[in-house]
Amino acid sequence: MIGWRFDFSSVARMTSSPMDAPRRKHHEEPLLNRSLVRGVEILRAFRPGSDLLGNGELSERTGLSRATVSRLAQTLVETGLLEHDRSQRAYRLAAPVLSLAHAMRAGSPVLNAVAPLMRALAEKMRINVGLAVADRDEMVYLESVRYNRRVAFRNVVAGQRVPMELTSLGRAWLAVAPEAERRALFAQFKARRKDDWNRLKEDIEAAAQSVEQRGYCVASWQAEVIAVATPLVMPAGQVFILNASVTTASSIQEVERELSGPLLALRDKSRGALKG
Repeated sequence: MIGWRFDFSSVARMTSSPMDAPRRKHHEEPLLNRSLVRGVEILRAFRPGSDLLGNGELSERTGLSRATVSRLAQTLVETGLLEHDRSQRAYRLAAPVLSLAHAMRAGSPVLNAVAPLMRALAEKMRINVGLAVADRDEMVYLESVRYNRRVAFRNVVAGQRVPMELTSLGRAWLAVAPEAERRALFAQFKARRKDDWNRLKEDIEAAAQSVEQRGYCVASWQAEVIAVATPLVMPAGQVFILNASVTTASSIQEVERELSGPLLALRDKSRGALKG
């Protein structure tokens, strides 16, 4: 494995499950409220394409018993975060969840500072520009400004998740992630991508070397979509990832030459705006 220049030990452990959080000694109160953690796991089970989930599906996705799922889901219904469809005997997310997401976006100092710069670059070059963070073994878009030069059937929006190990976003994050985080994630990637793991690991390591030497990495995990990504590391250690992408028939080398300079300039401008 190549050497990794970055090691931000203060980066928050976004990829580990809250269910695995350390506990205090037996004579002390638990570090986390277990019921609250389990309730959050139920909310996390809902994804695009999984808008209606019954107790059995929620139990399978969270690893919780059906009795626990039923009790917690009813509590979430009472608090307004879930809706119960009696005819389907299943649950869906309720409107207040959307208002929480809106409050997060409106109150984010990073988004407030960086989003205008992203829009300016996307409009100027007619490209797609995104900002994402890591959540467990995926990347979550905080913002996505889309100016596709060609017709694209894939539309990326804020809140959308993409695989960490396949994308430029995820590989840029892995390049600066703490060693313990990276090892744990590599074990997950290897378990679910057994046949392709050796090639995939080489690609991830090459991306890390590119981030170390050039400040960015490039990946194309979907046909004719090429993306360049760079880490934006905050003083406290939190890591955001900026990317620029295009839908094109051009080569990766051509896109890299076109987008890498503007993307690194966006990163530097973002750092300046955040300091200001």
